[in-house]
Amino acid sequence: MKTLKTTKLGETVIVKKLEGEGAIKRRIMDMGITKGSSIYVRKVAPLGDPIEVTVRGYELSLRKADAEMIIVE
Repeated sequence: MKTLKTTKLGETVIVKKLEGEGAIKRRIMDMGITKGSSIYVRKVAPLGDPIEVTVRGYELSLRKADAEMIIVE
């Protein structure tokens, strides 16, 4: 099971599933990260937190904890 947190720099992945519940899951979905959407990993901070990605044509920064809840392929 691969998560967005383990995705390498410069890689493009497709969202398979969102884990988590309630407000956390809703916040991730409100950012445009839904099942089937494509995510490109643009930058990773030196200590790995945050991760900058491109999703639906815009740049977004995610914490490692949030990226770990996004299952990708």
